[in-house]
Amino acid sequence: MLVSETLTPSAPAEQVADADITAAIDMFFLTKKGVNSHLIDVATREGIVELTGSADNLLARERAEEIALAVRGVRGVINELVIKTSDVPDARLLTDVEQALTDDAATNDYDVRCTVHDGVVTLAGTVQTWAEKQLVLRVLRGVKGVRQIREEQLRIRGGEIQNSDAEITTQIREQLDWDIQVNSALVEVRTNERVVHLAGTVGTAAEKTRIVATAYQAGATRVDARDLFVAYWALGRELRQEKFAPKPDEAIAQAVRDVLRLDPRVRAYHPMVRVRDGVVTLSGPVSNLRAKQAAELDTRNVVGVWDVHNLLKVRTERVSPDGDIQQTIVDALARDPYVHRFSFTVNVHNGKVYLYGRVDNHFEQEQASLVAASVNGVLDVENRVLVAGQESPDAAWPDFLRAAPARHAASPDPDHALAESIRTRFFWSASLHDQDVEVRVENGRATLTGTVDTWLERRLAAREAYEVGARDVNNHLRVLMDKPSL
Repeated sequence: MLVSETLTPSAPAEQVADADITAAIDMFFLTKKGVNSHLIDVATREGIVELTGSADNLLARERAEEIALAVRGVRGVINELVIKTSDVPDARLLTDVEQALTDDAATNDYDVRCTVHDGVVTLAGTVQTWAEKQLVLRVLRGVKGVRQIREEQLRIRGGEIQNSDAEITTQIREQLDWDIQVNSALVEVRTNERVVHLAGTVGTAAEKTRIVATAYQAGATRVDARDLFVAYWALGRELRQEKFAPKPDEAIAQAVRDVLRLDPRVRAYHPMVRVRDGVVTLSGPVSNLRAKQAAELDTRNVVGVWDVHNLLKVRTERVSPDGDIQQTIVDALARDPYVHRFSFTVNVHNGKVYLYGRVDNHFEQEQASLVAASVNGVLDVENRVLVAGQESPDAAWPDFLRAAPARHAASPDPDHALAESIRTRFFWSASLHDQDVEVRVENGRATLTGTVDTWLERRLAAREAYEVGARDVNNHLRVLMDKPSL
């Protein structure tokens, strides 16, 4: 996927060397799970990263691109990874992809038809929105054996009343203003005959990708982002000050409602939203667990949200027998490209799932829980899957990639090595490199102190520490964004 087609003009700020970017991405691939680093080659030219080689499933291909986009200094990614996966007979794969769409709580009633030939899934039918189409693609990428998805015949119907060009522009602008993952202060948006033109500058390639997706979500038929550049200097904190200025509770509440309305997993349920001093309370019924989880995640991505009390209740339209839910989860785990090779024990009692087993890392542990939560009829998931051993920090970062000159580089102390690896991960993260985070490690347990701008960066810091190899993480980071005055 070509994220940046036009090279950014030189900017009056520090530039990150291509060789350093390449080495950082290689090390991220080595330590992050969900990609096979030994199958991927990385090359960088003027901040544009090219990924070649192979991945063993479509989710891994997508994840490799996301990892590269989040590295400091990356201006775009050309993803040329090919899928090399074990053969699944067409008849079996057709059954699996149809069952995946049926079992998912959101897509089970979509008008989507599938055909399969040599691992290529061709879609036909109609969905209501661009977001629904992306959800269908996401579900199918999660089926073992799928090499490619052809989506051209899956049409987007849209609503009976189409937004005007001015309304599309306004919606995009408002979504960007309230999105904590995007700094859009230097972004211009205009729409002509439903084609959205983006111009300006953002600090990361990941932001550019998200802005393009926001435009499609607002109703664009095509997005021209050739004039939206990625420049390192646009990461400056001074550009974010206005975005994170205090917001009134009513404005936050309306922004949350608008975001939930756009999520295909949530919009049908119209959750009740109340806000007090930036703390959002969500209440009301939803029909599935993933809708409840998605509503909270969407809410936390809104500027001004300090915390979320998720009081949504999962109330299924049809009560499924526990035995049926159990078998559906077992089947879903078996076709997942990440966790199919592990043995799990699934117990279900009154719709609550108890998941047992052993996996290699925290990524796979979380993936197993997500697979179970996506199944129709599941009210809650208690994830008791264990991680077998802990990842070793032995794969040290090269000295020239370190956040600071390495002290005691030859030290055999594993805690010191792990702390250095975590600091270096933060240094190369586009989101965390300028945050005030201190790292301490004792007996493999990482303690994070200091401050970050948003809850998203707080969560990301802990995730990065786990992925590098921390046995546990004590996350004492404080969030500065819109802290209410008490």
